[in-house]
Amino acid sequence: MIDERFVLLNKSDNIFVCCKQLLAGESIILDGIDVSMTVDITVGHKIARMEILKGNKIIKYGVSIGSAIKDIALGEHVHMHNIKSDYIASHTRQNRAGEE
Repeated sequence: MIDERFVLLNKSDNIFVCCKQLLAGESIILDGIDVSMTVDITVGHKIARMEILKGNKIIKYGVSIGSAIKDIALGEHVHMHNIKSDYIASHTRQNRAGEE
């Protein structure tokens, strides 16, 4: 069973996509397991549907969108801090000092 604030886009996905913001500390039930959010999860962001081990593929829409760079726990935020794209180089939104 999935919490109504998340959607499963494809039955083979190992992530859920947030469709209603959750704040750090809020709890959800995923497949009968109570999971507390450790960070705010905004609309469009992903959480792990299951434990994802380092090196495993992140599956969204039934296809790989990247690889885990560390172990990711059930319900953990899945984003740039713990995955890398298999297709494009990772980037940050911050410029280096002196760059515009």
